[in-house]
Amino acid sequence: MKTTVDRIKNAVAFEIIGLILILGIICLCGFDVSHIGVLGIAFSLMTTGWNYIYNIWFDKVMLKWVGTTNKQQKHRILHAILFELGLLWITIPVMAWWLNIKYWQAFLMDIVLVVFYLFYAYFYNVAYDKLFPVDFKHETKQ
Repeated sequence: MKTTVDRIKNAVAFEIIGLILILGIICLCGFDVSHIGVLGIAFSLMTTGWNYIYNIWFDKVMLKWVGTTNKQQKHRILHAILFELGLLWITIPVMAWWLNIKYWQAFLMDIVLVVFYLFYAYFYNVAYDKLFPVDFKHETKQ
């Protein structure tokens, strides 16, 4: 399994790169970046915490059920989908409150972010694992 330092590095890099990409897209769409930027930073902080907690949970469950944290494509797809569903639960109420919109409107706006981050999370984690591989020989089932 990954070390705490590696998990923190993974989560922080994920959020910084994702925030830069999203704010760039929002600028191109004509939104007020200062208002959305505050929301983006808040979501980034929430997501960083969620990413850290979720990845520990997912790896522990995977190690228990599968016997390894070496993710095949089906595990990566499940990982990305469950991550985004958990994040929706966290972000929709905040978005509705901050933008003073109804929950269904926040849900629709959040779906756009989910679609982006669903693909981003998959490709980011594949790339991260290739750049910073885990030594699976020393992993034991707990």
